[in-house]
Amino acid sequence: MVALATSVHASPRVYALLLGAGVSMGAGIKTGWGVVTDLVGRAAAANDPDSGTAGEDAAQDPQTWWEAHGAGPLGYSALLAALGNTPAARQALLSGYFDADPNDADDKRPGAAHRAIAELVRRGSIGVIITTNFDRLTERALEEAGITPQVIHRPEEYAGAAPLQHRFVTVLKVHGDYLDYESLNTDEELSAYPADQAAFLDRVFDEYGLIICGWSADWDKALVEAITGARSRRYPLFWSQYGTAGAHAQDLAARHNAAVITGTTADEFFPDLVRRLEALDKLAEVPPTREMAVAQLKRSLPDPVRRIELHDLVTRATDLVISRATPDNYPMHDDVFERNATGYRRDADTLLHLLAAGAVHDDGTHDAVWVRTVQRLARLRQTLPAHNGGLEALRHYPALLAVWTMGVAAVIAGREEFVGTILTKPVFKSPLRQNPEEAAIFLNSWDVLAKSSLDRFCRLNPQRAWKYPASHYLRQETAEVLRRIEPDDAAVDTACDRFEFLASIFACDSAAPRRRGMPWPGRYLFEERWGEDEHGLFAEFSADADLHARLTPALRNITMDQALTELADWRGRYHNDF
Repeated sequence: MVALATSVHASPRVYALLLGAGVSMGAGIKTGWGVVTDLVGRAAAANDPDSGTAGEDAAQDPQTWWEAHGAGPLGYSALLAALGNTPAARQALLSGYFDADPNDADDKRPGAAHRAIAELVRRGSIGVIITTNFDRLTERALEEAGITPQVIHRPEEYAGAAPLQHRFVTVLKVHGDYLDYESLNTDEELSAYPADQAAFLDRVFDEYGLIICGWSADWDKALVEAITGARSRRYPLFWSQYGTAGAHAQDLAARHNAAVITGTTADEFFPDLVRRLEALDKLAEVPPTREMAVAQLKRSLPDPVRRIELHDLVTRATDLVISRATPDNYPMHDDVFERNATGYRRDADTLLHLLAAGAVHDDGTHDAVWVRTVQRLARLRQTLPAHNGGLEALRHYPALLAVWTMGVAAVIAGREEFVGTILTKPVFKSPLRQNPEEAAIFLNSWDVLAKSSLDRFCRLNPQRAWKYPASHYLRQETAEVLRRIEPDDAAVDTACDRFEFLASIFACDSAAPRRRGMPWPGRYLFEERWGEDEHGLFAEFSADADLHARLTPALRNITMDQALTELADWRGRYHNDF
């Protein structure tokens, strides 16, 4: 399967499919032997109408019944020749095996294999389908996928067919359609193809690789000879078989050194191939630029049909951050704090722009995507053994950047209730602690960005370190992202203050024993920002009844008034310590 997927991915439209009866089994279409068994039962019932069990008995052992009542070796073609001595009679005999029951929504409809084949065509991997089946399930699956195939099912159509390279997909029904009077069934009819059809198939088998599924090679002499006589095999032959291959199939596979895939049904084989090709697509595709990714996200946000596209877009950007967080890129020894912090921010750049746009423009529909992103980033701290406490805590920096960016963007958009979502829904359980903690606790900037490390490079000037360096550093590192949604730097700075205030409210509300009641130290605590009258942040938050109502559903342990009281008490006692 690996060889097949990589070959098809590397060479789109170079491989043709050869489909046999096994492809339609999952859709309720009988195989040739299944039709044989059923027809023997019908013949036995008609032969002995006075017996109530003649048909069932014969179907249990069709070979024995045929030896006693039939002529020649039992087979699909022999039975049809005996029971329907004209093409019209055989068509009438066969129609019940291929026409769907209009009262049964699941009867003889395209199955998983047919839908996956249509997807292979839609994605441009396959352009030629050869089938021995009389049913129209492949054509129906293509049409349901919005694809109109060129279908050739009569011998006279081969000479006038459009060249294969000029049509998006061509379906060659080498034995005809079940509604054709000229469909091929008997040994005589299957022994040789008309000249135009034979020449057409010779060209296909010479120029294309071949993927065979659901075909036994037991009955189709002309098709076996066409494959056997192919002048060359420019591309490999892959053959998927569910059961044990017969002598003809074994001989043909050996002649062409086929790669045989065993033990899988068509309904498993083709969807599996599609999944592998999609996985290879992700490796091969060029990641969109940051601007393209944001534009794509904005288009997807209001469109419910594109929710998966949005999910995949954010997931890929998150995957990049996670895949880069290796010991080689982020060592755990001393004197690399600034290097690691800078690297995390660089790796997260596209993701942060996506999250900022999402927080501003989403209406809550995609909250699960944003929460899942923080949750995935939080797990980075569990992937490597700890060697240095500060560098160990810094593994949570990408998650902190994500929450900070979305939180400030949500404040700018007037969606403060979303801040409660991203601070309470993501959780992290350290192996060293008994209880899990919410993001308001485990992403506290004081813990993630160690002051002792920041002080070495995050400074007002060479002689003076910043007060609340984590607050300053986060504003500095997210300024470019937030400026895309709010070009007024003063407005962004105010939104950062309000986010830190909100984060501290939820930290006070947390039930986690560690750091409960430990607000996020930040620049919002400065006198000129906190305020002592109705013009400061504290007064604004205290008087905003609408904000209280929007945040209350996210508070679980204390009221908004109690949280404000705790925060003011903490500031009075400790804020000068930072």
